[in-house]
Amino acid sequence: MVWHAALFSCQPEKFHQVFQSIHLTDIASRCNLYPVLITPENINQHLSALKDIEFIFSTWGMFTLSEAQLDNLSRLKVVFYAAGATDYFSAPYLARKIKIVSAWRANAVPVAEFCLAQILLGCKGYYRNLREYTCPEQFSVLANQHSAPGNYQERVALLGAGAISQALQTLLHPFALDVVVIPSRPDKRTLSLEDAFSSAWVISNHLPNRADNIGIIDRNLFQRMRTGAVFINTGRGMQVNEKDLINILEERPDLTAILDVTKPEPPDATSSLYTLPNVQLTSHIAGALNNETRRLVHCVLDEFQRWLKGEPLQHEISTRL
Repeated sequence: MVWHAALFSCQPEKFHQVFQSIHLTDIASRCNLYPVLITPENINQHLSALKDIEFIFSTWGMFTLSEAQLDNLSRLKVVFYAAGATDYFSAPYLARKIKIVSAWRANAVPVAEFCLAQILLGCKGYYRNLREYTCPEQFSVLANQHSAPGNYQERVALLGAGAISQALQTLLHPFALDVVVIPSRPDKRTLSLEDAFSSAWVISNHLPNRADNIGIIDRNLFQRMRTGAVFINTGRGMQVNEKDLINILEERPDLTAILDVTKPEPPDATSSLYTLPNVQLTSHIAGALNNETRRLVHCVLDEFQRWLKGEPLQHEISTRL
C-alpha cells in the first residue's frame, strides 16, 4: 500500500530548520511525499491535490484548518508534530478523531537540562554573587559572608508534575537535594504553593497552560521567598503576575528571577525586566533549539515507523495539552 504525506507550516524558515533534507528524504522513502510545503497562503491552491494524504508532518508553525478544508482531507489520519504543546491548533483535528503525535516529551529534555543548570547555580548563589562582586573590596566580604546553601540538603520546589517536571526530577536525582513537587491540581498537593515559596531556596515553575493557572504566582507567594532565594520560570509567562514580581524584586534585591518566558513576549520596551539587576532574562531558549530539534524530528519519525508497522503509538495525545 502506498501512503501519502504532506508538510505543513506557516513558518517555512522554522520548518526547514527543524526538518532538514535528510529527514525529508527519510519520509519520502517511506511514502509518497507531496513536494510543496503547505502554508495558510497556498493551501487552497493545493487542496484538491492533497485529498489522498493520510499524514501531515509539521513543527512550530502548524496551523488550524477550516472545516471545509478538513472536509477535503477526509483520509487524514495522523498529524506528526515535531514540537511540544499542541493546544493552539489541535482541537478541530481531535474532534474528527485525527490522531496527533507530539514530541512534547522530547522537547521536555532541553527544558529540564536548562533548569538543572539554573537550579545548581541558584543553590550556589551564583547570580547574586555575580552582581555583587564588582570590586576587589567585595572579595573578602562575599567569600566570608556568602549566604547561599550550596547543592547539599537544600530544598528545591518544582511547580507542576508534567513531562518537564518529571524529566527534571530524574536529572536532579544524583544530587543531595530535597526536591519537592507541587502538582498543578490543589487536591493532589501535600505541600501548598505558600509553603513551597517560603521553604525552598529555588522554585522552578512548570505548571501546565490552563486558565486556572493564569496569574496564580503573585505577590502573596513572592513575598514569602527566603532571603537570597531564586525563582525560575520556563513555564508560561501568563502564570506570573509580572507587576507583583517586579515590585517584589525592586523591594528585595536579594532575590533572583530567571525568566525564559514572559507575558507579553517580548516584554514591553519600558518593562523593568530589562533593567532590574536581579533579573536574568532570556529569549525563550530553554526549549529545543538548533541541534536539539533533531531529537524532536527523530521522535516523530520513530512514531511514523511504528504506525507503518501497525505498532501502538507512544506519543499520541488524546486531549489538548
